[in-house]
Amino acid sequence: MGVGPLAPAKRYNRHLRELVHLGKAKPSWIVSHNLSLEEGPDAYEHFDKRGDGWTKVVLHPNGS
Repeated sequence: MGVGPLAPAKRYNRHLRELVHLGKAKPSWIVSHNLSLEEGPDAYEHFDKRGDGWTKVVLHPNGS
């Protein structure tokens, strides 16, 4: 038996996007790392292994 998604994200996407747009929700607090795209493979390894302090990673195509 396969593992499904933890939450029905598609059900909430538009509502959450609107809350962020209106400034009523600030999801940036959960981002642990802002990195360049080149750092992506290394970041994925840390995140995949559930490394300490690796919650959410934002990759920036033009640098961090």
